[in-house]
Amino acid sequence: MSAVEEQPVTDRNRNFPTEGLENAEFDPTNPTENPTMGELISRRFSRRGFLKGSLATTAIAATVSPLALLKADEALAQEGSAFSFEEAIAGVDADHHVAPGYYADILMRWGDPVTNDAPEFDPTAQTAAAQAGQFGYNNDYVGYVPLDGSSEHGLLLVNHEYTNAHLMFPGIVEIADEEVNQKPLTEEQVNIEIMAHGGSVIEIEKVDGKWQRVAGSPYNRRITGETEMDITGPVAGHDRLKTSQDDTGRRVLGTLNNCAGGTTPWGTYLMAEENFHGYFAGDLPEGHKEAANYERLGAPGGWYEWHNFHDRFDVSKEPNEMNRFGWVVEVDPMDASSTPKKRTALGRFKHEGAESIVAPDGRVVFYSGDDERFDYVYKFVTSGTYNADDRAANMDLLDDGTLYVARFDEDGSMEWLPVVFGEGPLTEENGFESQADVLIETRRAADLLGATPMDRPEDIQPNETNGRVYVMLTNNTNREEPNAANPRVDNAFGHIVEIHEADGDFAATSGTWEILLQCGDPSIAEVGATFSSATTENGWFGMPDNAAVDSDGRLWVSTDGNSPAGTGRTDGLWAVDTEGAARGTSKLFYRVPVGAEMCGPLPTPDLTTFFVAVQHPGDGGDDWEGHGRPSYYEDLSTRWPDFRDDMPVRPAVVAITKQGGGKIGSA
Repeated sequence: MSAVEEQPVTDRNRNFPTEGLENAEFDPTNPTENPTMGELISRRFSRRGFLKGSLATTAIAATVSPLALLKADEALAQEGSAFSFEEAIAGVDADHHVAPGYYADILMRWGDPVTNDAPEFDPTAQTAAAQAGQFGYNNDYVGYVPLDGSSEHGLLLVNHEYTNAHLMFPGIVEIADEEVNQKPLTEEQVNIEIMAHGGSVIEIEKVDGKWQRVAGSPYNRRITGETEMDITGPVAGHDRLKTSQDDTGRRVLGTLNNCAGGTTPWGTYLMAEENFHGYFAGDLPEGHKEAANYERLGAPGGWYEWHNFHDRFDVSKEPNEMNRFGWVVEVDPMDASSTPKKRTALGRFKHEGAESIVAPDGRVVFYSGDDERFDYVYKFVTSGTYNADDRAANMDLLDDGTLYVARFDEDGSMEWLPVVFGEGPLTEENGFESQADVLIETRRAADLLGATPMDRPEDIQPNETNGRVYVMLTNNTNREEPNAANPRVDNAFGHIVEIHEADGDFAATSGTWEILLQCGDPSIAEVGATFSSATTENGWFGMPDNAAVDSDGRLWVSTDGNSPAGTGRTDGLWAVDTEGAARGTSKLFYRVPVGAEMCGPLPTPDLTTFFVAVQHPGDGGDDWEGHGRPSYYEDLSTRWPDFRDDMPVRPAVVAITKQGGGKIGSA
């Protein structure tokens, strides 16, 4: 018998470098002693005078019968909910599941042709040249730009965040001495990984009620880890961005680890570079001036083997290359020949996304979280104003504006602190010689300003309908002290903060905040979840990650980190009420297969389609029964979405529509 047959699958140790990257407990790199959000929440809500909003029920419950309060809450919430659909059932298995009465159709899978000359996918004969034209790996952000204003014909915009070699390539896993390990990758496999990063622009249309790619479209385009890009804004041309391959500091190859993103009011596509540090390896030359900068970023991470074949990913050979990543990239999807631009005015950190909204005075506001434990919430406000009648006039708005970082105070107020050279501590005395230095070291600048360390700030969604902003805070189990906006020490399940900008002006420099939800299983008292009592056993969730606000102003939340061993359910998409008696009520709409993360929730403008991105299905250490096991190309926990023995598991974008047509989430 073989070693595989002799050894129980549950007993094997394994070493796959990119397994479970989304949920990895990276060591925090924030050295400051600024009061954390958990500390602020604790202080705020321990003071009776500030019990209000979503937490008012805590005070009421002290004088009203718990049973009476429960029945009243349930009745009011059910009557006042903005959603009317039968819930999906929470759980874990090899397939995906949507609420009854809906279709969930696979639209694009890893390896499907994107460009018009791309070959069909052959998992056993992959090449970098083929992957450069095929749909990339681990689809995350999903955007949609209507063509001629249509909700049934437009451009699909998709980020490809990272790769899982153990799920992608046959024959790279070896089993010996009770261990399962990934073999070193070949140069061609590394180049395939590079081409599987970036993004896709795909023309799609609805035909007989089903979405499909438009073959031969002039818009169809792949952006990869090798696509040439311009560096623009205050940092362009700075010495700290110059390398042996680019002595101008204005051109860079590729974009990496694009997590969430955004679509601007003028119809461009924003790709937010998140955990870029993981692609670099090696040691900086002794005494190099970037040492402190990279330490604050936890860099280099050394997750990949790219430095073995490409010197630019070895910091000992190209110490400035990493400064060319960590930005927001703007792409014009209407022009497939256009050069993407890294917009440095928005700052350099581990961007989760870049969602935007037009302020009352016409300036455009972009929100972004720095996705790491104890890092910060940011927004960027353009100097210029949006011109709805002249698209060309908006194309460089992102090169000039003010970057702000958030400080949350325990009295429920907040301030947006300008990250501007010469203001406060951002001076030469603290090592900044220009705005370019401030932006290259955005994290250190925010440390000095006294920003509030958060519990992994991820997607941030402004809501034009009610004037509020929703901040997804995924989790933080490294916290030792709570604060006002991060109230739990062992915050394994995350929470959602709701910001009220002053006077409803998204460009305001102050506002107030409260907690919309503390997540987790509400049946376990010590978890401290605050879902409405009308939320069913299927409706609660943990680890909020991405979010969408639909054209009716309703909030949808997707998750990252639910698992058979942790919550007994997979990740998914939940509808969350934010108004009235139903506030805090959540309902499960869609769930992903085992090992997957739910990304990119995006409804079309007419709300008849919901696009969702299923990322890294089959990854991680649990099968659908909750047993610990390795999952790799030859021995997968699921073969979603094809369920064919000759096909590996494949990340994919799914189009959800209502049977018989109609608005998603409504009767």
